[in-house]
Amino acid sequence: MEKSPTERLILILEDNPDHASLIANALAESSTNYRIVSIADGTKAMDFLHHRGEYADATRPDLILLDLHLPGKDGKEILTEIKADSQLHRIPIVVLTISQNEEDVFGIYALQGNCFVIKSDDLQQLTQTVKRIEEFWLRIVTLPLE
Repeated sequence: MEKSPTERLILILEDNPDHASLIANALAESSTNYRIVSIADGTKAMDFLHHRGEYADATRPDLILLDLHLPGKDGKEILTEIKADSQLHRIPIVVLTISQNEEDVFGIYALQGNCFVIKSDDLQQLTQTVKRIEEFWLRIVTLPLE
């Protein structure tokens, strides 16, 4: 049975507070109310996903928006850990980054990232991109619950 849209959790892993805020605001404009959690540190992100410390009561996210450049653990380390974990590997991970490096693109897909999206410098275009990601991953496709 599918979760109701209001129960869906989107985890934003982004160290730039302006980008994190813009992404959260774009998601908040959706006709669906999602729970949105934003974490700016890769080590804390893994604590959240493994319900450790201050995140002992954390809920499994339905979608992760992952920046590559995070303090603690970077995006590639996080992606590697998530995809190697039998409890987490089904969570779709959208890498949303400023990197246009071809090695990063190939590397993310080699690590089983679900998609690689380059952040636009244009705030309006970035907002539209986030809305399209939300529409596709949380309204069009069918995702496993666990």
